[in-house]
Amino acid sequence: MGESSRIAGQGGLRADARRNRRRILAAARSVFAERGIDAPMATVARRAGVGVATLYRRFPTRDALVRAAFAQQMETCAGALTEALADPDPWRGFQRLVETVCELQREERGFPAAFVAAFPDATREHTRAREQAERDVTTLVRRAQAAGALRPEFHPSDLAVALLSHCALVTALPDDRAASRRLVAYLLQSFRADAAHGALPAPSALSLRSLPLAADASPGRDRH
Repeated sequence: MGESSRIAGQGGLRADARRNRRRILAAARSVFAERGIDAPMATVARRAGVGVATLYRRFPTRDALVRAAFAQQMETCAGALTEALADPDPWRGFQRLVETVCELQREERGFPAAFVAAFPDATREHTRAREQAERDVTTLVRRAQAAGALRPEFHPSDLAVALLSHCALVTALPDDRAASRRLVAYLLQSFRADAAHGALPAPSALSLRSLPLAADASPGRDRH
């Protein structure tokens, strides 16, 4: 086989290398769904049918593997936020954003942990993207409040609490779609301004990038 037939498109990766990459990402999603994103990297390598060294050449850290495995889902969330900001009805945009993220949490069993995990990524680009997402969420919240649809005391941290609550539900009951949909509906109804009855306690200090989840951000997390 000539070299020209072995080299193709994406980043100059050989066909076999691209196949390995696809196998690794599919195995990662499967293993993370079964055992959580703290599952040993060696387990992912075995499931993919590749050596651990091959896995680490492609993905030097667990965080890089998690982000790559759920890149499409993360892009869907980013797109949903962009669409929400563009919607002339800020409540409808807010509602669709919450429903989209929660649907991804429900349908991709490994995604809830990936979404709420605070990855120790030091790149400026990643940090800027996270900070921009938080600013966009705050803008959406303020618009929905200004429209009189979202209760005035709603705080962006309330969204983080809601997503963490839904994450816990789908982790405990991964096959109960009815429970997931009902919780999301209850949460959205409680956020409506016309549902407000009395003042709420002070908001949490949580943010979208500081949601806790088991031990996934512990120093010993990147074990084999």
